[in-house]
Amino acid sequence: MNAGSGKNHGAALNKAIAVLELITAQNQAVGLVDVSTKLKLPRQTVHRVLLQLEELGLIVRDAARDRFYVGPKLSQLAINALFSENHNLPTRVILRELVDDIRESCNIGVLDGMDFVYLDRIEADQTLRVHSEAGSHVPAYCTSGGKILLAYLPKSQQQKLLRLKELRPFTSKTCTDPVQLEQELDTIRSLGYAANDQEHTDGVVGVAMPILDSSGRAIAAIACHAPVARISLDQLKTFLPKIEASAKSLGSYWS
Repeated sequence: MNAGSGKNHGAALNKAIAVLELITAQNQAVGLVDVSTKLKLPRQTVHRVLLQLEELGLIVRDAARDRFYVGPKLSQLAINALFSENHNLPTRVILRELVDDIRESCNIGVLDGMDFVYLDRIEADQTLRVHSEAGSHVPAYCTSGGKILLAYLPKSQQQKLLRLKELRPFTSKTCTDPVQLEQELDTIRSLGYAANDQEHTDGVVGVAMPILDSSGRAIAAIACHAPVARISLDQLKTFLPKIEASAKSLGSYWS
């Protein structure tokens, strides 16, 4: 490959990345004109890039409105990147320090649709504990980590997710009314933390706080849960300042 060809490929890659960054930063699907205007690129160039990204499954086109949104392959790449240990982010060190300090199990997770996915989890050195593994999926609407991330979503996206599928009960305390849950998420957003009072599993309580990037967007959550046989929800809430400190440390590395 000659030098000129290399420069062309580099320029094309830069444009593709710019388009992906723009699309992932939007709250809704965007059209060719929007992308062209915001990136100050010719429409013909943007059209070519969009088609290539669509062919790769990185974005999806809404044929009815001719607008584009994040595709399944891009979502999977993002999750794989967060799961990967092939980076030097000291997230596990921060998580380990928190677990050693409060002596309760903690996890870091992200939203995948209406699921909360554990990216990393460290068990506390306790005889009685709740066992889960990294990679586990749990419902977002009845877990503390999931609820805090739902609460930080743009309102339109949040409402769409809450009505995407039936909210089935896991315990007698699971909220299955989308309107009521939406009101709870408003309260969670104002408080800055979420609590789980045996809503997913009887006998298990939890609290969570968002991991925010430099723009204030919740990119993940750090959560702690434990059996009520050992610790009450109110007692668990006393750890929130320490959980918040860990969330800020994680946010500084991910921003």
